[in-house]
Amino acid sequence: MVLPGGPDYDSVTLAIPTDDLRQLADHDARPRTFAGGAGPIAALDTGPGRSGTVLLVPGYTGSKEDFAPLLRPLASSGYRVVAVDQRGQFESPGPDDPAGYTVPELCRDVVAVARELREENGAPLHLLGHSFGGLVTRSAVIAEPGLFTTFTLLGSGPAELGGRRAELLGFLGPLLDQGGVELVHQTLEQVAMTDPKAQAVPAPTREFYARRFLANSAAGLRGMADAMLAEPDRVAELAATGVPVLVAHGEADDAWMPHVQADMARRLGARYEVIDNSIHSPAVENPERTVQVLCEFWGSIA
Repeated sequence: MVLPGGPDYDSVTLAIPTDDLRQLADHDARPRTFAGGAGPIAALDTGPGRSGTVLLVPGYTGSKEDFAPLLRPLASSGYRVVAVDQRGQFESPGPDDPAGYTVPELCRDVVAVARELREENGAPLHLLGHSFGGLVTRSAVIAEPGLFTTFTLLGSGPAELGGRRAELLGFLGPLLDQGGVELVHQTLEQVAMTDPKAQAVPAPTREFYARRFLANSAAGLRGMADAMLAEPDRVAELAATGVPVLVAHGEADDAWMPHVQADMARRLGARYEVIDNSIHSPAVENPERTVQVLCEFWGSIA
């Protein structure tokens, strides 16, 4: 997503250098697929790890590559790391009906992948959801808490998205009706290119962004947007699972505001971390600190 809205956005210097390839970072993970509820789920899998398994789920318009800078460092720290596309994203096909992209439907895929990973490796299994992926993975933890050793909400919130990003989603339906995914991409690209931080992204990464966005399912874009704008507050339900939770976000998150996420962490009794030199995507904006935060949290759980 584009259109920054956080009050501190312009003052933040990202930890990555301007020529960093971000989602194209080198890694040793192999492509594989899992059986999802509506078709195969594309994934990157680093292979066996001595310290357990990590399952990473991206946000709206994202993909498994949003975690590329974390794969090699986390694997070097002893974890098996599996990053997935959600259905309808990039290399994971999805249904042509927006009703197939509700949080409960997307949750089914996360649970299916988690079960397969537990069958392959047993425990521990650490789950992380970024942004909208946090709402989806939260539903999975509430539905099947016994599957997960820990849960991390990265740049996610307690309920529906608000603010300028939510306003942007209001324009999505008419754009899809008028010109499909291609027109949505053109429009978002025009908005993004007004942002100096977006202008600094290297050309190969911008080309990847375009290829990935154009691979999105139109029904998925519509259905996930509707889901993100209607999600109820389920913080109490998550707290009741007893699964240890980490709430982490960039210092100038422009989706769910930092104070909203801090309050969510308080309500959950969760560990809380602010990742400096990052905005809404710490995994690609400050991967070194993100890896440190995650490993400290996972290592603290007996």
